[in-house]
Parts: sequence; structure tokens; C-alpha cells
Amino acid sequence: MKQTNRLTYIVKIAMLGVLAYVVMFLEFALPVFPSFLKMDFSDLIPLLGSLALGPVAGILSELIKNLLHLLTASHTGGVGELANFVVGSAFCATAGLYYQHHKTKKGAIVSLALSAVAMIVAGALVNYFITVPLYAKVLGWSTEMIVGMSQAVIPAIKDKLTLIIYAFCPFNLIKSVVLAVITIPLYKKVSPLLHKESLKSEKAEG
Repeated sequence: MKQTNRLTYIVKIAMLGVLAYVVMFLEFALPVFPSFLKMDFSDLIPLLGSLALGPVAGILSELIKNLLHLLTASHTGGVGELANFVVGSAFCATAGLYYQHHKTKKGAIVSLALSAVAMIVAGALVNYFITVPLYAKVLGWSTEMIVGMSQAVIPAIKDKLTLIIYAFCPFNLIKSVVLAVITIPLYKKVSPLLHKESLKSEKAEG
């Protein structure tokens, strides 16, 4: 990668990260889930970057987004940002990794399906082993407290495992499906913009 193209690549990632950070504030709760699970579409921006520029671009955009949020607006002592980064990166990188080797309409659909699975699995593992235990240490929220808050909305939740099964997994499934539905028509419009400078450089070199 030449120096000019590298600089353009870095600028694009930075812009994607900042835009994702802004979108992150447009969050809202879904009444069928516990109040601490907030829906936002900030992963859409790194996802578009990952599909257009590769999986590393998606991961770096997620990193910038969450670092900015940690420094300016965190209410979870970094725990929420850590979970958001890991799950978002798994989501975006999976789509980008598959799509860069299968750049067809079918490849795009398969990449988004795989990314949905990655988000659900990563979300389950991260929240079970990292996020919920860290909330207890950082915020003083015991596992029992979190389970109790969740059980008030979803009676089937009895412990940490059922919290993951009945709250986090369905939430991430809905989120990933919504993001995929938005991405399919939007990517066609955004992709030329993300590739614009590199295409100019290639023409100039030719």
C-alpha cells in the first residue's frame, strides 16, 4: 500500500469511527428486553467499512468508536464499551472477512448471515464470562441483581445462563437482522464513496 493510499485508508477509518460514535448516542430501549439492553445502529458504520475496506477497517472503526465513548460518555466504567467493541468487532470482521473473498450478491447475504451468528455467539460468551462478572466488580451490580432486573421483564430468566439465552441472544439476533436489512440496500450507495479516492489513485497511476 503506497503512502498516499495508506493515509487515505487511515482517514476513512477515522471518519467511520467518529460517525459510529455519533450514531451510538441514538440508542433506545426495547420494551420486551431488560432496560440495560439498548438498541443502537452504530455497528452499521463499521460494518459498511468492513465490507468496503476489509475486516481490519471494521475492527479499527469499532475501536475508535468505543474509545471515544469511553472518554466522553461512559456510564459503565468501560465495561459496556469493552463488550460493545468485542461483539461489534466479531460482527463486522466476520462479514468483511467472508465478503472480501466472495464479492457477489450471494456473498454479501452469506457474509451478513455469518456476521449475525458471530454477534450472537460473541455476545453470549462475552456477557457470560466477562461483562456480567465485571459489572459486579466495577458497578457493584451483583449477578443476582441483574438477573432480578431481567426476570421482571422476562420471567423465564432464573440465573446467568438463562439471562444469556433469553435476553442477550434474542436481542443480538434482532439487532443483527435489522442491521443486515439496512446494510443490503445502503451498501450499494456507500461503497463507491468509500472506494472513491483509491479508484482515482489507480486511474492516475495508469
